[in-house]
Amino acid sequence: MSYTVFARKYRPQTFAEIVGQEHIVRTLKNAIEQERLAQAYLFVGPRGTGKTSTARIFAKALNCVNAPTVSPCGVCDMCKEIAAGNSLNVLEFDAASNTQVDKIREIIIDTVKFAPAHGKYKLYIVDEVHMLSASSFNALLKTLEEPPAHVKFVFATTDVQKVPTTIVSRCQRFDLQRIATPAIAKHLLFIAGKEKLTLAPEAADAIARGAEGGLRDAESMLDQLVAFCGDKIDESNVLEVFGFTSQHTIAALSGHILAREAAPALALVHQQAEAGKDLSRLLGDLITYCRNLLVVKADPEGLSDEFTSEAVASLGAQAATVPMEKILTLIEQFAGAESRMKWAANKKMHFEVAVIRAIQTLGQATLDDVLDTLTTLRGGGGGGAKSEVGNRKSEASNAAAPQRSLSAAVAAAIAPPAKAVPAPAPAAVVREEPAKPAPATVAIVEPDELWKQAVARIRKERPLVLTWVQAGTLLGVEGDTAILGFPPDADIAREACDQAKQRGFLEDVLSSVAGRRLVLRCVKREGLVVEPLAFAGEPKPEAKDPMAEFKDDAVIRRAIEEFKAEIVER
Repeated sequence: MSYTVFARKYRPQTFAEIVGQEHIVRTLKNAIEQERLAQAYLFVGPRGTGKTSTARIFAKALNCVNAPTVSPCGVCDMCKEIAAGNSLNVLEFDAASNTQVDKIREIIIDTVKFAPAHGKYKLYIVDEVHMLSASSFNALLKTLEEPPAHVKFVFATTDVQKVPTTIVSRCQRFDLQRIATPAIAKHLLFIAGKEKLTLAPEAADAIARGAEGGLRDAESMLDQLVAFCGDKIDESNVLEVFGFTSQHTIAALSGHILAREAAPALALVHQQAEAGKDLSRLLGDLITYCRNLLVVKADPEGLSDEFTSEAVASLGAQAATVPMEKILTLIEQFAGAESRMKWAANKKMHFEVAVIRAIQTLGQATLDDVLDTLTTLRGGGGGGAKSEVGNRKSEASNAAAPQRSLSAAVAAAIAPPAKAVPAPAPAAVVREEPAKPAPATVAIVEPDELWKQAVARIRKERPLVLTWVQAGTLLGVEGDTAILGFPPDADIAREACDQAKQRGFLEDVLSSVAGRRLVLRCVKREGLVVEPLAFAGEPKPEAKDPMAEFKDDAVIRRAIEEFKAEIVER
């Protein structure tokens, strides 16, 4: 007897055996039970997700001796013929081999009028339907819209964008998803049990990750591993045969990068390259790992369906060491490196550059960090918010030399010497009086007065952002939204005020002054002229360029001199 590969031997024969497409199965079963059958169905999805298998099971459900039924018997003549692909009632063909309109007329249009040989329905299953020519699609339109009662069409495609909308609109569309890694691994372990194979769970997981959501690919890989290893397969066999990288190695590489350990990270890349690993796949795995860190940081339960609790806990521990914005930046940088590596002769060099650049990015401070640090040094306090950079601990560099955080460095360079604090005088004995109730907050609705009081508060609490704020003016309050307008030449100030941290501070100030919660919206207005506000006892200030005033600030100049820095406008 000839050998049958796993992908064919374990092809699903009933709806219950379909893996990872529960939403499709439920819809089709309900349609069969309620006898609400459409004339045409379109199955869309990546390769190896069960499009053709689902179409065959659907055909058996309509032509079984017990039809219509959601549980085909699989033993009657009709079920056996459909499973073997030689049923006269179910015509299955590949559109890539029959693209011409003459073929479509011969196979479908001229034969739909004939009743099924036996059974109730005649089904046409067209695989990769997007390969048909435009004239073939046009010839199908009328037949597809109003076929005889005994005819059903099932189309399958991996590229639905190439299927004309006139065809899609005449079908019920079902989108098959990539199958989750745990579901594929579980199915592989099921096959191993049936075949008397010893398949390690780690090996099954590695195969499932390498299949990238395609069950047929995973079954073919398992077939290849049996030929290579025999009846005992562990994770090292999978990594050796297919050039995959273990999750432990990816986690270690990510840990070195997040800890800013360049030497161990580069050594690990070199080790994988010397072992013959595909560096493009390794970088792709690293991007996926960063994505997992991002998901865990945003939603700790977001990966519970994909990974074990131990793996999720490990991801959470790494994600806690880096802000979400940095992870997003790492993903963007690695994605750019991945695209460059596709055409590069020296892939290792691009990988190493990407690793070093990622480590440098993690050590860089954002504009918000700098503003918070300088505000704290100036004495503004920033509303009591603590700078993340100021709280960052010193970390060892590649040469094991200690590094100072930005806050500590700026403070040591430009902070005035500490003054002696006199001892407090003895507290005087005072007579306690009943506390008077605090006056009720009066809501301010006049935009000019609201803006003037808000600017006064900003001037006191966060003076470093005052220049950006005074480049605009409050245009009005619409409902719960305060509209802050900027002239076209103040884009830098508008973008600075619209950053998440600064916008949150401004919303808090405006809400406090107005006596109700307000949301800030920064807009650009053509022809807007902003007059700087004048405060009691002070001359009316002249309008200045926000960036020029920022550069002229004494604290900024001192910081630039100390660190030999340069302000770059973007």
